[in-house]
Amino acid sequence: MNSNQANASSSRWIGLMSGTSLDGIDAVLAEIDATGKARLIQSHSVRFDAHLRSELAELQFATNHELHREHLAANALANAYAQVCQELLRIQNIQPSAVSAIGAHGQTLRHQPASDPLKSYTHQSLNAALLAELTGMNVVANFRARDIAAGGQGAPLVPAFHREQFYDPLENRAILNIGGIANLTILPASGEVTGFDCGPGNLLLDAWVHHHLGKAFDDDGRWASTGTPNSELLSRMLQDPYFAKLPPKSTGRDHFNLHWLNHLMTGLSLAPEDVQATLLQLTIDSILNALRSFASNTQTLIVCGGGVKNIALLELLKIQARHQLPRLTIESSGQFGVDPQLVESLAFAWLAWAFMQKRPANVPAVTGAKGSRILGTLYPA
Repeated sequence: MNSNQANASSSRWIGLMSGTSLDGIDAVLAEIDATGKARLIQSHSVRFDAHLRSELAELQFATNHELHREHLAANALANAYAQVCQELLRIQNIQPSAVSAIGAHGQTLRHQPASDPLKSYTHQSLNAALLAELTGMNVVANFRARDIAAGGQGAPLVPAFHREQFYDPLENRAILNIGGIANLTILPASGEVTGFDCGPGNLLLDAWVHHHLGKAFDDDGRWASTGTPNSELLSRMLQDPYFAKLPPKSTGRDHFNLHWLNHLMTGLSLAPEDVQATLLQLTIDSILNALRSFASNTQTLIVCGGGVKNIALLELLKIQARHQLPRLTIESSGQFGVDPQLVESLAFAWLAWAFMQKRPANVPAVTGAKGSRILGTLYPA
């Protein structure tokens, strides 16, 4: 079955997401109607095996034999993606031919947008050809590259989907995705969509707790809750030039990482739990500063991403928002029909749909691209 036949005969799409936090794979099987409205049918999530997670983490930085290792990691990721897809099909008792395409993000290893397209690049590790071969399904991947080529940041990618799912002409809304990086999509009732990366979400919190306690994440933010934010360290972090930049802007592990943190801690003697508490406050401050600066009239903030599971983070965000943005209501995306953990994977199912419809899916006001572009590369079944 070719891609056009698949598109005509089915409205089912798979979306795959493995984010900056390197915690694993979230997969969805979705139904998308002719207008672009997505409905979740089934989901399945798995953690990375320890070796793959370790390789992907090490490949975030220059390392020995990295080209060879990255290709093997891309193969392993394709295999892990394929197993998740096969499980979705098994649960639903459907054949690969029933799915129009897989939208697969891959794992970001480098993200270096620049004003000169000849010096700008982004790289998401994934052997998408192997994924198509292993699953027998069309695969759409490499979503960021065309926006980058058009002078954009290549991120955030999800605001077009957020507009499709969450826009309300009667309310000023914003979508906050707290993944490894926290990003905002601003959806005013007037309809002009904007968005950008606020700064670190879970990325530094996860890295610090893993370094000190060997845990993948700070469960419910409990460890951070035992510490006290340090005002000097927080001030140093917030002075980073990224926070003062005007949108469009995007960032990632290339910029915010433990090397960055350790440099800023020079001359400070802090208990590890106090550093964790300070990192939690950094995430909150960068989010609220962004809202105050660019979306102060927001009435409802819809929160999604893995950060929703960090109870301490979410509760402190709500408490501090009451003082800084008293008219703001903060809700989980679950209140709007989409599990917070699955919004991004659902977005990649939608991005695959948009590609197959030849529908532009970037938002130039968000990424800074010269214009609307069709995003993705097709690897036919």
